[in-house]
Amino acid sequence: MNANIQKFKEMVSQSDNIVFFGGAGVSTESGIPDFRSVDGLYSQKYKYPPEQILSHSFFEAKPEEFFEFYRDKLVLGDVEPNTAHYRLAELENQGKLRAVVTQNIDGLHQLAGSKNVLELHGSIHRCYCAACGEVRPASLMNEGTGVPRCSCGGILRPDVVLYEEGLANSVISGAVHFIRQADMLIVGGTSLVVYPAAGLINYYNGDKLVLINRDATSYDNMASLIIREKIGEVFAQV
Repeated sequence: MNANIQKFKEMVSQSDNIVFFGGAGVSTESGIPDFRSVDGLYSQKYKYPPEQILSHSFFEAKPEEFFEFYRDKLVLGDVEPNTAHYRLAELENQGKLRAVVTQNIDGLHQLAGSKNVLELHGSIHRCYCAACGEVRPASLMNEGTGVPRCSCGGILRPDVVLYEEGLANSVISGAVHFIRQADMLIVGGTSLVVYPAAGLINYYNGDKLVLINRDATSYDNMASLIIREKIGEVFAQV
Protein backbone atom coordinates (compact mmCIF):
# COMPACT_ATOMS: atom_id res chain seq x y z
CA MET A 1 0.00 0.00 0.00
CA ASN A 2 1.50 3.32 -1.04
CA ALA A 3 1.68 6.35 1.25
CA ASN A 4 -1.27 8.20 -0.32
CA ILE A 5 -3.64 5.27 0.01
CA GLN A 6 -2.45 4.66 3.57
CA LYS A 7 -3.22 8.30 4.39
CA PHE A 8 -6.61 7.98 2.71
CA LYS A 9 -7.40 4.88 4.75
CA GLU A 10 -6.49 6.74 7.97
CA MET A 11 -8.67 9.72 7.00
CA VAL A 12 -11.64 7.41 6.40
CA SER A 13 -11.14 5.65 9.73
CA GLN A 14 -11.11 9.01 11.54
CA SER A 15 -14.29 10.30 9.85
CA ASP A 16 -17.95 9.55 10.52
CA ASN A 17 -19.70 12.06 8.25
CA ILE A 18 -18.33 11.25 4.81
CA VAL A 19 -19.87 12.30 1.51
CA PHE A 20 -18.81 10.79 -1.79
CA PHE A 21 -19.15 12.80 -5.00
CA GLY A 22 -18.62 10.73 -8.14
CA GLY A 23 -18.66 10.81 -11.90
CA ALA A 24 -18.28 8.55 -14.91
CA GLY A 25 -14.92 7.18 -13.77
CA VAL A 26 -16.66 5.29 -10.96
CA SER A 27 -18.54 3.15 -13.48
CA THR A 28 -15.90 2.70 -16.19
CA GLU A 29 -14.41 -0.15 -14.18
CA SER A 30 -17.80 -1.88 -14.52
CA GLY A 31 -17.41 -1.66 -18.29
CA ILE A 32 -19.53 1.45 -18.87
CA PRO A 33 -17.80 3.90 -21.22
CA ASP A 34 -17.82 7.64 -20.69
CA PHE A 35 -20.64 8.42 -23.13
CA ARG A 36 -19.73 12.11 -23.26
CA SER A 37 -16.53 11.39 -25.14
CA VAL A 38 -16.64 11.65 -28.92
CA ASP A 39 -14.68 8.61 -30.08
CA GLY A 40 -14.32 6.72 -33.33
CA LEU A 41 -17.43 4.61 -32.76
CA TYR A 42 -19.63 7.65 -32.31
CA SER A 43 -18.26 9.43 -35.33
CA GLN A 44 -18.58 6.34 -37.52
CA LYS A 45 -22.12 5.34 -36.57
CA TYR A 46 -23.88 8.58 -35.66
CA LYS A 47 -24.35 11.76 -37.66
CA TYR A 48 -24.32 13.94 -34.56
CA PRO A 49 -22.08 14.25 -31.47
CA PRO A 50 -23.43 12.72 -28.23
CA GLU A 51 -23.90 16.14 -26.63
CA GLN A 52 -26.28 17.13 -29.42
CA ILE A 53 -28.21 13.85 -29.45
CA LEU A 54 -28.68 13.98 -25.68
CA SER A 55 -30.18 17.47 -25.73
CA HIS A 56 -33.78 18.48 -25.06
CA SER A 57 -34.18 20.09 -28.48
CA PHE A 58 -32.83 16.99 -30.29
CA PHE A 59 -35.16 14.72 -28.29
CA GLU A 60 -38.13 16.79 -29.42
CA ALA A 61 -37.01 17.22 -33.03
CA LYS A 62 -35.62 13.74 -33.78
CA PRO A 63 -36.99 11.23 -31.23
CA GLU A 64 -36.27 8.24 -33.49
CA GLU A 65 -32.56 9.03 -33.64
CA PHE A 66 -32.52 9.95 -29.96
CA PHE A 67 -33.84 6.53 -28.92
CA GLU A 68 -31.57 4.67 -31.33
CA PHE A 69 -28.58 6.24 -29.60
CA TYR A 70 -30.12 6.00 -26.13
CA ARG A 71 -30.79 2.25 -26.31
CA ASP A 72 -27.44 1.56 -27.96
CA LYS A 73 -25.27 3.60 -25.62
CA LEU A 74 -27.07 4.27 -22.34
CA VAL A 75 -29.26 1.23 -21.67
CA LEU A 76 -27.08 -1.26 -19.84
CA GLY A 77 -26.77 -4.97 -20.35
CA ASP A 78 -25.41 -7.30 -17.68
CA VAL A 79 -23.39 -4.64 -15.89
CA GLU A 80 -22.45 -5.15 -12.24
CA PRO A 81 -21.21 -2.74 -9.57
CA ASN A 82 -17.48 -2.73 -8.96
CA THR A 83 -15.35 -2.58 -5.82
CA ALA A 84 -15.86 1.17 -5.37
CA HIS A 85 -19.66 0.85 -5.45
CA TYR A 86 -19.65 -2.01 -2.95
CA ARG A 87 -17.16 -0.40 -0.57
CA LEU A 88 -19.14 2.85 -0.50
CA ALA A 89 -22.28 0.87 0.37
CA GLU A 90 -20.36 -0.83 3.19
CA LEU A 91 -19.18 2.52 4.56
CA GLU A 92 -22.79 3.73 4.59
CA ASN A 93 -23.90 0.58 6.37
CA GLN A 94 -21.18 1.18 8.97
CA GLY A 95 -22.58 4.66 9.62
CA LYS A 96 -19.51 6.45 8.27
CA LEU A 97 -20.78 7.57 4.86
CA ARG A 98 -23.88 9.77 4.88
CA ALA A 99 -24.57 10.27 1.18
CA VAL A 100 -23.45 9.48 -2.36
CA VAL A 101 -23.83 12.35 -4.80
CA THR A 102 -23.46 11.01 -8.34
CA GLN A 103 -23.45 12.39 -11.84
CA ASN A 104 -24.06 8.88 -13.20
CA ILE A 105 -27.44 7.62 -14.41
CA ASP A 106 -26.70 3.87 -14.26
CA GLY A 107 -28.12 3.02 -10.82
CA LEU A 108 -25.06 0.96 -9.85
CA HIS A 109 -24.71 2.58 -6.43
CA GLN A 110 -28.19 1.41 -5.49
CA LEU A 111 -27.55 -2.02 -6.97
CA ALA A 112 -24.49 -2.31 -4.74
CA GLY A 113 -26.59 -1.51 -1.68
CA SER A 114 -26.26 2.25 -1.17
CA LYS A 115 -29.45 3.79 0.23
CA ASN A 116 -28.91 7.55 0.26
CA VAL A 117 -27.99 8.29 -3.36
CA LEU A 118 -28.59 11.72 -4.86
CA GLU A 119 -28.69 11.38 -8.64
CA LEU A 120 -27.83 14.78 -10.08
CA HIS A 121 -28.54 13.73 -13.65
CA GLY A 122 -31.38 11.27 -13.06
CA SER A 123 -31.59 7.57 -13.89
CA ILE A 124 -32.17 5.32 -16.88
CA HIS A 125 -34.25 3.11 -14.59
CA ARG A 126 -37.14 5.60 -14.49
CA CYS A 127 -39.28 7.11 -17.22
CA TYR A 128 -42.33 9.28 -17.64
CA CYS A 129 -44.55 10.65 -20.39
CA ALA A 130 -43.32 13.93 -21.87
CA ALA A 131 -46.94 14.90 -22.58
CA CYS A 132 -49.02 13.96 -19.52
CA GLY A 133 -46.21 13.42 -17.00
CA GLU A 134 -47.40 9.94 -15.93
CA VAL A 135 -44.65 7.72 -14.53
CA ARG A 136 -44.35 4.51 -16.51
CA PRO A 137 -42.18 1.35 -16.23
CA ALA A 138 -38.72 1.96 -17.66
CA SER A 139 -38.94 -1.30 -19.62
CA LEU A 140 -41.47 0.33 -21.95
CA MET A 141 -38.75 2.76 -22.98
CA ASN A 142 -35.55 0.76 -22.63
CA GLU A 143 -36.69 -2.31 -24.55
CA GLY A 144 -37.89 -2.71 -28.11
CA THR A 145 -37.36 -0.35 -31.03
CA GLY A 146 -38.75 2.91 -32.29
CA VAL A 147 -40.25 5.73 -30.24
CA PRO A 148 -41.93 4.51 -27.02
CA ARG A 149 -45.33 6.00 -26.32
CA CYS A 150 -47.65 6.44 -23.36
CA SER A 151 -51.28 5.30 -23.39
CA CYS A 152 -52.16 8.97 -23.94
CA GLY A 153 -50.12 8.99 -27.15
CA GLY A 154 -47.29 11.09 -25.76
CA ILE A 155 -43.64 10.10 -26.05
CA LEU A 156 -42.05 8.40 -23.07
CA ARG A 157 -38.72 9.80 -22.02
CA PRO A 158 -35.99 8.78 -19.58
CA ASP A 159 -35.95 10.53 -16.22
CA VAL A 160 -32.52 11.97 -16.95
CA VAL A 161 -31.34 15.53 -17.26
CA LEU A 162 -30.71 16.24 -20.93
CA TYR A 163 -28.50 19.03 -22.20
CA GLU A 164 -30.39 22.35 -22.12
CA GLU A 165 -32.31 21.19 -19.03
CA GLY A 166 -31.70 22.22 -15.42
CA LEU A 167 -30.97 19.97 -12.48
CA ALA A 168 -33.78 19.24 -10.02
CA ASN A 169 -33.79 21.79 -7.21
CA SER A 170 -34.62 19.13 -4.62
CA VAL A 171 -31.57 17.06 -5.57
CA ILE A 172 -29.27 20.09 -5.63
CA SER A 173 -30.46 21.29 -2.22
CA GLY A 174 -30.01 17.80 -0.78
CA ALA A 175 -26.48 17.55 -2.15
CA VAL A 176 -25.59 20.99 -0.77
CA HIS A 177 -26.94 20.00 2.65
CA PHE A 178 -24.88 16.82 2.94
CA ILE A 179 -21.69 18.36 1.50
CA ARG A 180 -21.90 21.32 3.89
CA GLN A 181 -22.25 18.98 6.87
CA ALA A 182 -19.51 16.54 5.80
CA ASP A 183 -16.31 16.14 7.79
CA MET A 184 -14.74 14.42 4.75
CA LEU A 185 -15.53 14.82 1.07
CA ILE A 186 -14.28 12.18 -1.36
CA VAL A 187 -14.44 13.16 -5.02
CA GLY A 188 -13.82 10.32 -7.45
CA GLY A 189 -13.92 9.53 -11.14
CA THR A 190 -14.83 13.00 -12.34
CA SER A 191 -12.89 15.67 -14.20
CA LEU A 192 -15.05 18.34 -12.50
CA VAL A 193 -15.81 20.20 -15.71
CA VAL A 194 -19.61 19.71 -15.84
CA TYR A 195 -21.45 22.53 -14.12
CA PRO A 196 -23.43 23.20 -12.02
CA ALA A 197 -22.62 19.75 -10.59
CA ALA A 198 -18.88 20.41 -10.17
CA GLY A 199 -19.58 23.64 -8.31
CA LEU A 200 -21.15 21.69 -5.45
CA ILE A 201 -17.65 21.04 -4.10
CA ASN A 202 -17.45 24.72 -3.16
CA TYR A 203 -20.00 24.08 -0.40
CA TYR A 204 -17.60 21.82 1.49
CA ASN A 205 -16.37 23.48 4.69
CA GLY A 206 -14.08 20.76 6.03
CA ASP A 207 -10.37 20.09 5.77
CA LYS A 208 -10.42 16.56 4.34
CA LEU A 209 -11.04 16.90 0.61
CA VAL A 210 -9.75 13.85 -1.29
CA LEU A 211 -9.61 13.77 -5.09
CA ILE A 212 -9.29 10.35 -6.74
CA ASN A 213 -8.93 10.81 -10.49
CA ARG A 214 -6.47 9.71 -13.14
CA ASP A 215 -6.13 13.24 -14.56
CA ALA A 216 -5.63 16.66 -13.01
CA THR A 217 -8.67 18.81 -12.19
CA SER A 218 -9.19 22.52 -11.61
CA TYR A 219 -9.82 21.73 -7.92
CA ASP A 220 -6.48 20.03 -7.26
CA ASN A 221 -5.15 23.09 -5.41
CA MET A 222 -7.99 22.76 -2.87
CA ALA A 223 -7.40 19.08 -2.10
CA SER A 224 -5.95 17.68 1.10
CA LEU A 225 -4.98 14.53 -0.76
CA ILE A 226 -4.80 13.61 -4.46
CA ILE A 227 -4.68 10.00 -5.65
CA ARG A 228 -3.98 9.29 -9.32
CA GLU A 229 -5.11 5.67 -9.47
CA LYS A 230 -8.20 3.73 -10.53
CA ILE A 231 -10.92 4.32 -8.00
CA GLY A 232 -11.88 0.66 -7.67
CA GLU A 233 -8.28 -0.30 -6.91
CA VAL A 234 -8.09 2.47 -4.30
CA PHE A 235 -11.27 1.43 -2.49
CA ALA A 236 -10.17 -2.21 -2.54
CA GLN A 237 -7.44 -1.19 -0.08
CA VAL A 238 -9.59 0.91 2.26
